[in-house]
Amino acid sequence: MGPGRALLAEAHAGVNHLLRVRCETTMRDLTRSQSTPTSATLRVLAMTVCLVPAIALGSDGAHADPSAQVALALAVLLVVAKLGGHVAVLLKQPAVLGELLGGVLLGNVGLPWFEALETNVHLDMLARLGVLILLFEVGLESTVGQMLRVGLPSLSVAVIGVVVPAALGFGVARLLLPAHSLYVHAFVGATLSATSVGITARVLKDLGHAQSDEARIILGAAVIDDVLGLVLLSFVTALIAAADRGTTLGGGAMALMGLKAFGFLAGSLALGVWLSPHLFTLGARLRSPGVLLALGLGLCFTFAWLAAAIELAPIVGAFAAGLILENLHYRDFTDRGEHGLEELVHPIASFLVPIFFVLMGLRTDLAVFGDGGVLVLAVALTAVAILGKIAAGLGVRGSLDRLSIGLGMIPRGEVGLIFANIGLGLTLHGAPVVDAATYSALVVMVILTTLVTPPALTWSLRARARRSPTSPP
Repeated sequence: MGPGRALLAEAHAGVNHLLRVRCETTMRDLTRSQSTPTSATLRVLAMTVCLVPAIALGSDGAHADPSAQVALALAVLLVVAKLGGHVAVLLKQPAVLGELLGGVLLGNVGLPWFEALETNVHLDMLARLGVLILLFEVGLESTVGQMLRVGLPSLSVAVIGVVVPAALGFGVARLLLPAHSLYVHAFVGATLSATSVGITARVLKDLGHAQSDEARIILGAAVIDDVLGLVLLSFVTALIAAADRGTTLGGGAMALMGLKAFGFLAGSLALGVWLSPHLFTLGARLRSPGVLLALGLGLCFTFAWLAAAIELAPIVGAFAAGLILENLHYRDFTDRGEHGLEELVHPIASFLVPIFFVLMGLRTDLAVFGDGGVLVLAVALTAVAILGKIAAGLGVRGSLDRLSIGLGMIPRGEVGLIFANIGLGLTLHGAPVVDAATYSALVVMVILTTLVTPPALTWSLRARARRSPTSPP
């Protein structure tokens, strides 16, 4: 063995020893603690965090197949996602928050093996596919008919809920990030326009308000908010791409981009409503297993490609594909005893989507908050993110509960993370549009808006119930 290899082997053994010592210390401390379901879960999580890097380093070079390391990384990400989600649910928080925070934990323990996962191209591609599946699922949960039925109040709430937070976010970014370009400020504003209504829907259901007028307006506005937010995202990304090429988008080009975005959505809906029933009727004649799932995913990925082909974000196409599909379109499959498309897609989403959330957490660098300016940015973005959505409640008239409607629009959740992640991938003159500090501030904003919504909405609805005895309990 040469001196170089001997030195490498010695360093390798030293790293393994340090990892084992850290693991033994952590496990000894946890073993002494009182055994409860939560502490047991944390104990398993700590074991995973400590042991896997040692296993990975110890097997370095043992597997010629590169899929082995990816498989180990997937095992870690999925276990952390599910354990983090479990802890979050025990604490009466959405599971997605636990998945995100689990990733934040892994990315900041200071172990190189975890840090290397942030830039792993294989995991990144799986996470990107997970985002497409997630937006496809969101689209499946809504229909074109629902969008048409929600009426003017939901449209007003959605428009205000996009414009005001985006404007406030742009202003805060302009004030606190003066060294960054206007394109960066615009992207931060676009990220604040997002809404993730799944958390709100759960609170409304738990409190018995799921069928109230306020709930219908919130859920309807959230669907329109998704459409407007995706269009705004397409606008901003197109501006940044043009600036990166050294050109600018004039008024005509911006109008063309708007026509592209709305035209794509309108064309997709019109084509899909006509095409999908025929497509699924034809597919129902095939007797091979898994036809419904294959057709659904095929439609999702095709629409994502079409969106990218006209310079829109692929997630716009995935969302449009889910939006056009209704249970009636694939009734031939369900009538013969097969599961519906949402049920078939769910297991795939359960695999791919958590990878995205844990990776987003891994990319959050808590060390940047040592700079007081980053902390101020996170707090300021959170404040205007909340105020901007509360202002959306002003879009309704009459006796409706404006405050509850505004509070219901606050959480950014997965949609805000998707926007922030796209910013990491965009470059302007060779530098990422969203740098590590700005990204971490946006992640904190997403976490805080997700945390604050359930207690704030619960308080508002109960206060409304006390003032109006005829409202739902």
